[in-house]
Amino acid sequence: MIFPSSPENIRRAAAWLRAGRLVVMPTETVYGLAANALDENAVRAIFAAKGRPASNPLIVHVTDAGMARSLASQWPDRAEALTQHFWPGPLTIVVPKNSAVPDLVTASLGSVALRSPAHSVAQALLGETGLPLAAPSANRFTELSPTMAAHVPTDLAGMILDGGPCAVGIESTVISLVGVMPRILRPGMITRAQIEAVIGPVEEGSGAESPGQHPKHYSPRTPVVLGQSPGTGKGARLDFAAMPQDPAAYAEALYRTLHELDAKCLDWIAIEPPPEGPEWAGIHDRLHRAAHGNGAI
Repeated sequence: MIFPSSPENIRRAAAWLRAGRLVVMPTETVYGLAANALDENAVRAIFAAKGRPASNPLIVHVTDAGMARSLASQWPDRAEALTQHFWPGPLTIVVPKNSAVPDLVTASLGSVALRSPAHSVAQALLGETGLPLAAPSANRFTELSPTMAAHVPTDLAGMILDGGPCAVGIESTVISLVGVMPRILRPGMITRAQIEAVIGPVEEGSGAESPGQHPKHYSPRTPVVLGQSPGTGKGARLDFAAMPQDPAAYAEALYRTLHELDAKCLDWIAIEPPPEGPEWAGIHDRLHRAAHGNGAI
């Protein structure tokens, strides 16, 4: 059930989380399915609700760098620099974890992915609970992430806090600080160039430490193809000219637009990709994963 994000409902949601229940909360990226990250039974309920494999780690949301440090066995200088520059915001930092974090949260890896969300409701909920919150996107595994409360499947959790449309619109950039060289594991709207301006050179790649690495992900129920429209069936074409031309505005509109098209019971959605360029990297990543296995042309 969807609830307005009043102070009373935030207190109620915090009580649910402390009791081991699930709550959907808004963030600036997408809506997240939240549970007490230190309660293994509550975390297990996230995986069950989403149909998410236990091999896929969760991002843990924290109020600030102080709470993040309490979950890490090491806190590199680069982590401190990144949090000072980008937090709260759409950057997830992977660091070595300490024993307080259940292995279920991290897919039994020795690292944990941490983020401080830039959304007043998420921060109010974190502050009211005093707990770190594991919160993957509030959808079924591999499906399209919700950027409005109305996009969230109503049976995921008993309480959905409505915080309005998500301002960023795609999931966070993920950077790993485990090892000698920092690695961007998932692109987002914070770019490699922006990160390098703060901590110096980074590599790009992928890794089990990051969520969102499944080849097919962020996908509507309607098959997505990139490029030319299929010749048969009932479909819709999303031309680049019909979308905002600025990368940040495009990202904010993308999932909302796909949710609207997905509701039309089409046979396909054909998308003209945006231009290449580092500022579009996160959007290209989401589009290619959405179209994976659909014969993109």
